[in-house]
Amino acid sequence: MADINLGVGGANSATGGYEIANSLKLEADNTEYLSQTIGAGSRTTATYSFWFKRTELGADMQLAGISPIGSETTRFIITSNDVLDVESGVGGDNNSLVTNRVFRDTSAWYHFVVAIDTTQATEANRVKVYVNGVQETSFSASEYPAQNTDLTIGVSGYTWRYGAYDNTYNKSSGYLAEAYYIDAQQLDPTSFGEFDEDTGIWKPIAYTGSFGSNGHYLDFSDAGDLGNNSSGVGNDFTLNNITSADQATDTPTNNFCTLNPLYNYAYGNTITEGATKIYGAPNNWGGGKATFGLTSGKWYWEIKQLAGANTFMGLQTDGEDNISSGNAHSQNTTVCFYTDGTIQYSNGVETGTSAANSIAANSIVGFALDLDSATQTIKVYNNNSLITAFGSSGTVNLSTYNLADKTVFPFVALYDRTVNMNFGGYTVSSISSAASDENGYGTFEYAPPSGYYALCTKNLAEYG
Repeated sequence: MADINLGVGGANSATGGYEIANSLKLEADNTEYLSQTIGAGSRTTATYSFWFKRTELGADMQLAGISPIGSETTRFIITSNDVLDVESGVGGDNNSLVTNRVFRDTSAWYHFVVAIDTTQATEANRVKVYVNGVQETSFSASEYPAQNTDLTIGVSGYTWRYGAYDNTYNKSSGYLAEAYYIDAQQLDPTSFGEFDEDTGIWKPIAYTGSFGSNGHYLDFSDAGDLGNNSSGVGNDFTLNNITSADQATDTPTNNFCTLNPLYNYAYGNTITEGATKIYGAPNNWGGGKATFGLTSGKWYWEIKQLAGANTFMGLQTDGEDNISSGNAHSQNTTVCFYTDGTIQYSNGVETGTSAANSIAANSIVGFALDLDSATQTIKVYNNNSLITAFGSSGTVNLSTYNLADKTVFPFVALYDRTVNMNFGGYTVSSISSAASDENGYGTFEYAPPSGYYALCTKNLAEYG
């Protein structure tokens, strides 16, 4: 199970102190990216810093960079092999630093800092790369710019981009937060973060320094102006295929559950839209499982059924992480029901339980999971109405399904179908009511039942 995080949201999900309220969801399939035509600035010295949470794997993704179109560049890429390629380019030479370490955890936020000063006498000091407060020093390739080299940074008329290179290449999928560019200063990561004295987790702090003539800061706090440069320098970013709906509350200080592309099922799946939309498989039962595993607490999430039937919804444990054969739902540690309301699966066995009502297209299916009661239960709602014939009085007793003392995950299996998941941090579905849990976290179509909470690290720290 390498690279699959079974905890509660990744090792760097910090709470307390400085809070980040919003992030920006980027989707490669939609060519969503930000661009800014820069003015004149330092050609030798700069720092850029941002947080990113991956939601898709298997392709080169430029997270940040500055260049003319189709030429040398200074940029930050996660490659299709999941390593970092940090380039500091000039004159056709991109001077790559390629890490040996891979970055595949889709349940956690990463903080990346690149600090540049080509005037340094020691070549390794000219470009420094930090991840979660720690400098990367192990590289499979290490090419540094020559001393005093003028890079593509600071060239008036060049373009800074988040989420793509050359407008349409190396497009990114994930969540972007706290994006800084500091002109004419080489800073270390302590300008942007610190290690929590109690947990040792790297967490963000407020940047209090200057930005230089060409700096920027994107906090994505205004849904109506997501390209706003909050540094005070001016020069906002242009939104490319991005709308107010792409603002998210999934952030480094309150990390939300999403779908995990690292879980492999025999017939596959396609996960998009901030890992909240999943297409099962053509003519087969593909599946998807969440990033957060649960052993205690009371939790709520929603699924929008985009077409009728052909979907199983429920839970699956950590024992089913690499399914090489068989349908996604008919495994030994699955409890779920079929959305035409007639079939229930448990422990890989079709029980044939009849439910009172089927799930029509565009319905919102709500799940209320109670792992704190002695029996452990899950209730299923169709457009906020309890499905009364699913289990006793609409309540399924999980203790009868051999799930005690196991880590359970929200789960779906789909046959040539698509659903939109909503764990509260982002959903591609349009929300009409914007209901939250009792702590004010999450954005749902319907309010979670009393005592049930959104799957985010602030709630998990208190109830998980």
